[in-house]
Amino acid sequence: MELKTISPTSIKTIPFYKSEEAVENIEKIKEKIPAHLRPFIVEQDTTQYQPIDQAVWRYILRQLKNFLSQNAHSCYLEGLKKTGITVEEIPNIDSMCKKLQEFGWAAVPVSGFIPPAAFMELQSLGILPIASDMRSLDHILYTPAPDIVHEAAGHAPILIDPDFADYLKQYAKVAKNALVSKEDLDQYEAIRELSDIKENPESTPEQIQAAEKRLEQINNSMSKTSEAALLGRMNWWTAEYGLIGSLENPKIYGAGLLSSYGEAKECLKDKVKKLPLTVDCVDYSYDITEPQPQLFVAKSFDHLKEVLQELASRMAYKRGGIFGLEKAIEAETVNTVQLNSGLQISGILVDFISQDDECLYYRFEGPTQLCVGGHELKGHNKEYHSHGFSSPLGYVKGFEDCLSWASTEDLAKLGIVIGERARIDFESGVVVDGVVKSTERTPRRELCMISFTDCTVHFHGRTLFDPSWGVFDMAVGSKVQSVFAGPADRNSYGLTDSFAKKVVPKRTLSEKNQKRNALYQSVRNLRQQDDFKFEDLAAIQSKMEGNSVEDWLLRLELIELAYQCQGTEALRATLIEELQEVKKSHPDKAVVIDDGLLLADQIL
Repeated sequence: MELKTISPTSIKTIPFYKSEEAVENIEKIKEKIPAHLRPFIVEQDTTQYQPIDQAVWRYILRQLKNFLSQNAHSCYLEGLKKTGITVEEIPNIDSMCKKLQEFGWAAVPVSGFIPPAAFMELQSLGILPIASDMRSLDHILYTPAPDIVHEAAGHAPILIDPDFADYLKQYAKVAKNALVSKEDLDQYEAIRELSDIKENPESTPEQIQAAEKRLEQINNSMSKTSEAALLGRMNWWTAEYGLIGSLENPKIYGAGLLSSYGEAKECLKDKVKKLPLTVDCVDYSYDITEPQPQLFVAKSFDHLKEVLQELASRMAYKRGGIFGLEKAIEAETVNTVQLNSGLQISGILVDFISQDDECLYYRFEGPTQLCVGGHELKGHNKEYHSHGFSSPLGYVKGFEDCLSWASTEDLAKLGIVIGERARIDFESGVVVDGVVKSTERTPRRELCMISFTDCTVHFHGRTLFDPSWGVFDMAVGSKVQSVFAGPADRNSYGLTDSFAKKVVPKRTLSEKNQKRNALYQSVRNLRQQDDFKFEDLAAIQSKMEGNSVEDWLLRLELIELAYQCQGTEALRATLIEELQEVKKSHPDKAVVIDDGLLLADQIL
């Protein structure tokens, strides 16, 4: 008789409706999201976006639309339109959420970095987390922290393609099971800290240097590549920096490229090597601070799924057994061992005993949770098992099947009767001797646990459990079916300290910046008018402070308007000359100024 076990990947996506009448706002979506994920969701305060922020968004989107109209996947421009993303305004995530529901997705605002596990779990539910922060003018080409440009303009448009949307959900479900190491968590915290510090205008050079040094030390101490790191590479070379089509003429679909026009232009040049996408892409590490020396080209979005499944077949959640246990011990983090009885043990696995490539006893330390089907068993939370959990594994003498198949009558024949002393001899040599307190069965009636009082567990003279330690809860199962990341019941287990949400402090405007924002707003107001005159533009220009580098984008926006107004040739020439002076004194602004001038006379 074949035993059907519970798959850790049997995750149902939240149903989002396609009919116009049934679309739901973010508050309704939040009610459906598991409680342990809700702390990462924030309110998108659109009043925090200043006129300068809107100008930065507009500049980036104009550049992206111009270049990507010819070089991105064919659904990109249509995707911008269908997800409610426009050039003129930073998108409202609630509006995006409603539009995405037409494609079976939703969106929620989050603040900057959230833990990778939380990000993937949201995506596995069909929810796109969108960072609500907006990059500053100083970081117009690139920001180290996630922002709304990357998430909205990068990820959302390609979701209208059903094959890619399906791949992203499949990827998130696989990644959700990938074992995360303690080293990964330390690295994540260091990256998040550095990103937040760099994006915070109040940070000092000393703070930035200290954060960079900490990250460098952690990177240098990384000893092994975890499953989560391999899945991170898969994500990097596909959803973030992926190309699609032919090696000779690939198109862009990766969000990291779609949200950075500078990188998008560079990546298609011959100096960047183009390789066919295979599962071997996970052997290539990447540096987020450097241009990528190679990129991978998928034949199609279905091709992505094939490569993903090949990678998944190598992972602990698929393989289980000794392989999975060794990976869990190596990780030193909270993970789940699922037995073929359906019982799931979640905690930090520290040790196991094996012989002939079979586990015969395993031990968790620290808070441990017992579950079936992703639901915590009553009375077996991490507070009850606060010091850990251990149990034998395998077949018992006198019963030819896995003990999980034993009926009450079968147990009685083995001498296992509630209230009476029983001795269970495992074929491995492990012996359990104690008074039977209770038994636990799954909803499908498989026996998954037997609890004992006054219990001793020993193996060839070695004591594994002593009566003075309390009740012995013996897990029932003959093999490890799966080992996957995190606790089985995340809602009940709760978040670890490492997964606490952090929020990047909002910028406070000085009096000078308030005046600058007022000028940017004046330009926005003129752009929205059907008619404006030379005098309107000249009035704004007269209030600008010399050749300040801070106002290069304001000058560029004035030049755009001047192209739409007669009699402004002299004004345009003056503004362009001032921009040339800015380029001389600040060469790092040359590229953004030149690119802006190239599009200044175009309506996009």
